[in-house]
Amino acid sequence: MVKAARVPEPVPFSAINVTPFIDVMLVLLIVMILGMPMATHKIPIDLPSGPGPVTETRPHQLGIDRAGTLFWDGRRIADAELPGLLAMMQADAAAVLHMNTDPDARYDRFDGVLAVVKRAGVNRLGFVGNRPLPD
Repeated sequence: MVKAARVPEPVPFSAINVTPFIDVMLVLLIVMILGMPMATHKIPIDLPSGPGPVTETRPHQLGIDRAGTLFWDGRRIADAELPGLLAMMQADAAAVLHMNTDPDARYDRFDGVLAVVKRAGVNRLGFVGNRPLPD
């Protein structure tokens, strides 16, 4: 005679495995702790308070060709002339300087010219793309 084993009725499983939930929450907590200083870091930027008067001033062009020669508004200049021209430019509060450097120019030449511009106190400076200077 074959005896049949009696299988008990299935009981609902009431305990939930919370270990993956805790792992995810700890990872999110670490991400928030690491990301919070970057979100609260402030960099002071002087933004205009509102629309001001629009002035159409043509920016001054300072160019450096591949040989390291300086050009001011399309005119070849010597290195000694640059501080004087920058001082005259600073007399106009709305004056803007655009630097246009040949891509093949030496970096140390560009760095030296940029140091002269910085020493002159120029704070309205823009860099023009990497196109060669016209002949």
